[in-house]
Amino acid sequence: MAKFISPEEAAALVNDNDILATEGFVRNMFPEQLACALEERFLKTGSPKNLTLIYAAGQADLNHLGHEGLLKRVIGGHWNLSPNLGKLAVENKIEAYNLPQGTIAQLFRDTAAGKVGTVTHVGLKTFVDPRLDGGKLNSATKEDIVEVVTLGGREQLLYKAHRPNCCFLRGTCADEKGNISFESEGVTLGALSIAQAVKANGGKVIVQVGKVVKAGSIDSKSVRIPHIYVDAVVEVPFEKNMTEALPGMIDVHAGMKKIPTSSLPPLPLDERKIIGRRCAFELTPNAIVNLGIGVPEAVAMVANEEGIGDYMTLTVEAGPVGGVPAGGGLFGCSVNPDCILDQAYQFDFYDGGGLDLAYLGLAECDEKGNINVSKMGPRITGCGGFINITQNAKRLFYCGTFTAKGLKVKAENGKLSIEQEGSVKKFLKKVGHVTFSGEYAVQTGQPVLYITERAVFELQKDGLHLIEVAPGIDIEKDILQHMEFKPVIKGQPKLMDARIFKSEPVGLVK
Repeated sequence: MAKFISPEEAAALVNDNDILATEGFVRNMFPEQLACALEERFLKTGSPKNLTLIYAAGQADLNHLGHEGLLKRVIGGHWNLSPNLGKLAVENKIEAYNLPQGTIAQLFRDTAAGKVGTVTHVGLKTFVDPRLDGGKLNSATKEDIVEVVTLGGREQLLYKAHRPNCCFLRGTCADEKGNISFESEGVTLGALSIAQAVKANGGKVIVQVGKVVKAGSIDSKSVRIPHIYVDAVVEVPFEKNMTEALPGMIDVHAGMKKIPTSSLPPLPLDERKIIGRRCAFELTPNAIVNLGIGVPEAVAMVANEEGIGDYMTLTVEAGPVGGVPAGGGLFGCSVNPDCILDQAYQFDFYDGGGLDLAYLGLAECDEKGNINVSKMGPRITGCGGFINITQNAKRLFYCGTFTAKGLKVKAENGKLSIEQEGSVKKFLKKVGHVTFSGEYAVQTGQPVLYITERAVFELQKDGLHLIEVAPGIDIEKDILQHMEFKPVIKGQPKLMDARIFKSEPVGLVK
């Protein structure tokens, strides 16, 4: 039977040198009160110290753990939401690794089964490949935790198991035995796998919930973590448990209530919508699609505006299938999902080639078609699910503005004009971090387009080809002068569809 304790008592269960696993996705499902209590204990007493932290998806509230001395090593899928952790890594005050989010989620499951690690093709020829950086983010990080192996004549990567002996998880309710339900959660992620992994290592599973209910009152099919895995339950007020929740949207994101998607607000005609519209031209009937955070979110909004929201099935790496992905701090959830899978199973589907189309962000691109979204100079952002998704989608689209920082554009009467150019170039001679390998895509025959508000490029064997230009754009002045390399140009690139640059609907209903 689980013990019912306070956040302070839960923090006291964490010992020096423990391997702590946490779960969450952006602001969803993270047990913030447990993290706050651990932070407060450390700041008051200096303990626990030298923890190893392991997590899959980016979690904003991990900032509470970003203190020198508290952490010794961090193995994470995404870093951008936790700048305190990134600062420690940049200053060489911790050992720091960035591995693919989906692979870490699968690694928790394999660790629970006592396996040596996770073997996969995901990450080959990217920065997590040990022949490049091995996922290491600074000079303080020495140990190789990724290994190249050959199985069945195929080159693979072995991600070695790291065996957590403590975890902080979150649920909606716990009954008096310690059975945990997730009925108000918009995602389920890998909480079950983490709990199993910790128990396999004789560790302590600590779960924060918003309510304790009578034993037996939770339907057995609604129990997502059985009491046999749970050591301690911490009850906090519901509003402190669901810190990310929007009024009236909890049941919608959890799939218990549907709302008309026509109630979602339309996008203004800016560079984000322009890119979303051009991307929407690539949608195919009954496609299974993944959309990344940021500009790619506009694809769903445009499809909804154009009345083709049912033309495709949108999925999110956090687990939702169907519906319309939420944005901002609620990214990971969906409005009106058909189903919410555990994160590892969603990535199994992705890694196996289940995605027809994937739309991801474009931070930096080089002449070989390589993409960097994981490390910009000293700033660590992390790959998240990017590598799992981009290496395995049947067709891939990178979506982003042509330049960054200060860009202002105007779309009117079917033409585009650049009102103010961005001060940062995104098309570079060579990217600083290889999150996506153009070489690997060419090798596997994967079709790849790079879609911006003013130009569209296509990856071919001899590099990036400029294939489309927005009406009103001068190729030399507005494109080539803002690139560190010259793309391949064969003949006159075609004009992007003028409907993209008009205020009225494009007319994508098929």
